[in-house]
Amino acid sequence: MQKFITKTLITSVAVLIASYLLSGINVPNAQTALLVAVVLGLLNSFVKPILVVLTIPITLFTLGLFLLVINILIVEWAADLVKGFTVKSWWSALWFSIIVSVFTTVIEGLVKSKTEGEQ
Repeated sequence: MQKFITKTLITSVAVLIASYLLSGINVPNAQTALLVAVVLGLLNSFVKPILVVLTIPITLFTLGLFLLVINILIVEWAADLVKGFTVKSWWSALWFSIIVSVFTTVIEGLVKSKTEGEQ
């Protein structure tokens, strides 16, 4: 449970960073960012694997680039589910997913190296 909470908090920070960097993304406050992180986590855990399996032929045909479309759809769906979280275009959703992924990876790496250093 602690791992889920930590990952959700890290993702919410990444959501805030991405919304600050991108003009096409609007996240009005930290509470909305936290809700976006929870919704994205749930969609990525339960819906995305189903979409990936169902679209294997087109993903193979596009050499994996269709996975970007799936990421965009997940971000757009999260925007539909979370009041206050708006995404103006598919390009904004694409860049949002990339920025959130990069910053989440970096922050998780920093947190992991810090906790390993304490042990």
